[in-house]
Amino acid sequence: MFKVLVIAYYFPPMGLSGVQRTLKFVKYMKKYNWEPTVLTTGSTGYFAHDMSLMKECENAGIRVVRTEGLDPYSMLSKRRTMKLPPEWLRKFLSRVSKTFFIPDNKIFWSKKAYTVAKELLEKEKFDIIFVTIPPFSAFSMASRLSKEFDISLFVDYRDLWTGNQFEFNLTPIHKYIHKKMEYKALKIADKVIAVNRKVKEKLLNTFPFLTFEDVIILPHGYDEEDFLDVKPVPKENTKLRLTHAGIFYEYITPKYLLKAFKELSKERPDIAQNIELVFLGHLRKENVNLINKLGLQQYVKNLGYLDHRETIRRIVSSDVLWLMVGKKNSADAHTPGKLFEYFGTRKPVLACLPEGAAKMAAQEYGAAFITEPDNIEQIKQALLRIHTLYRAGQLPKPNEDFIQKHRRELFTEQLTKSFQFYLRAL
Repeated sequence: MFKVLVIAYYFPPMGLSGVQRTLKFVKYMKKYNWEPTVLTTGSTGYFAHDMSLMKECENAGIRVVRTEGLDPYSMLSKRRTMKLPPEWLRKFLSRVSKTFFIPDNKIFWSKKAYTVAKELLEKEKFDIIFVTIPPFSAFSMASRLSKEFDISLFVDYRDLWTGNQFEFNLTPIHKYIHKKMEYKALKIADKVIAVNRKVKEKLLNTFPFLTFEDVIILPHGYDEEDFLDVKPVPKENTKLRLTHAGIFYEYITPKYLLKAFKELSKERPDIAQNIELVFLGHLRKENVNLINKLGLQQYVKNLGYLDHRETIRRIVSSDVLWLMVGKKNSADAHTPGKLFEYFGTRKPVLACLPEGAAKMAAQEYGAAFITEPDNIEQIKQALLRIHTLYRAGQLPKPNEDFIQKHRRELFTEQLTKSFQFYLRAL
């Protein structure tokens, strides 16, 4: 069996969608003759912890090596699950962090992880190093290991580095340093994995030395096993249940949906009374304040953060699912992982999206009502259309072929095949 060292800061028991891509990859690797060892952080504070994902990792028999670091989350480890700060404070702290820590505030963890990885590589033979980013400091660290030990390096871009939608550079010097660091790491990497075609295009345009064959596209997906033997949550009424799973931050906001629903409640109170807005995940104080300000409390159910298994149960029990991606720099290259988990439910999706990869995926899915993310009138009209079809029992069915092509296990098979092909070509 071949061996791969997987470097992933975000990994269970951390929760939220950022950890799932890596978890699902390593879960199925052994089936394709690859034994993963995951190098990740130790007990760390975070905005969510999910023991159901941790149990999934343990049940798959994944070897996990943990190392502490002096990053902000590790320093807050005693607090375990932290409350989400107000958005203005989170944004301020993020910008301060990005100003003083380059490429990110995980550099101290990456330095510690480098030492642990070096010990592993000196004791054992690994065929591939696989690093998932962000954090981008992990890529710099992994490229150093690859060069020192002459081991092939695959890097998985869950998000862009240069041109990231959350990018903040106080000065041109900051931007220059980031690009130079990414250039240096990419020069060492043997293969690059992108979550969508837009990410691939931007990488090829930003770094012309990359060839078309250097970058492999492996989208987000859903795990079929997550949907086996799921017991739906019984409905207490005949209302249309519209559900959002996840957190809101930066330009990802419930503001426009809530304002559209407010307009709907004024124009067609009879329809509004037959719709239930369900939020799974942490709602910030400002989100709750907006709900109260608009007087929508009677229509909203805020269930708070639920573990992954319970979240699946809730979205499967919904009539329509909702998500949005706001308009911002490189939003066209952003595909939320939860969109593909939504696809696994086969439920219709109200997708408030800008032009780009996420919108194209929603169009291919078929059972999607697509609007501009900030167009209140469009969203209101979509809600009316959804309600009409729901009452008539005519909500659209998705493209099953498209869904089958986005199974996590299939993408793991493709990833391990790319490992094999590269090693054979050496």
